[in-house]
Amino acid sequence: MTATVLCVARDSTHRFSKVPRPAITLLARLGVAGDAHAGRTVQHRSRVRADPTQPNLRQIHLIHAELLDDLALRGFAVRPADLGENVTTRGVDLLALPRGTRLRLGEAVVEVTGLRNPCAQIEAFQPGLLKELVGQDEAGQPVFRAGVMGVVLVGGDVQPGDPIEITLPPQPHERLQRV
Repeated sequence: MTATVLCVARDSTHRFSKVPRPAITLLARLGVAGDAHAGRTVQHRSRVRADPTQPNLRQIHLIHAELLDDLALRGFAVRPADLGENVTTRGVDLLALPRGTRLRLGEAVVEVTGLRNPCAQIEAFQPGLLKELVGQDEAGQPVFRAGVMGVVLVGGDVQPGDPIEITLPPQPHERLQRV
């Protein structure tokens, strides 16, 4: 299966879900044009309160559609952009990618920085959903399933149907951690 972009979304205000669009423009070192989370420094409200000078490692949020399919089998109705992602993908296991992986999305290039750390707002969106997105492995360590975050290296337009090209970083690979 070819990895492709299924949906793109942005929202200029800090809301839980984003609005699907026919296309989005990624801006190098900033994020998604017109999105509330774009910027060189952190834009997520809780992180701004903690330290507004932190670099923004969460300029763009990607979720794999296979997660949404799995959630549907468990009784949850979650559409692309509902969980606040900018890009919904199909055909790539985002959670298995190492830190520093580069994804060419349409004209743009994104570098994966880490895992999305889901917040309690997910539970308000649909009760029980947070437990599906944050679990534990056999060793009792948290497992985050709510997609990955990244920074924009090369700007450009991205739209549904665009292929995704994956470039892994040099070995040794680092597992994704939450950012």
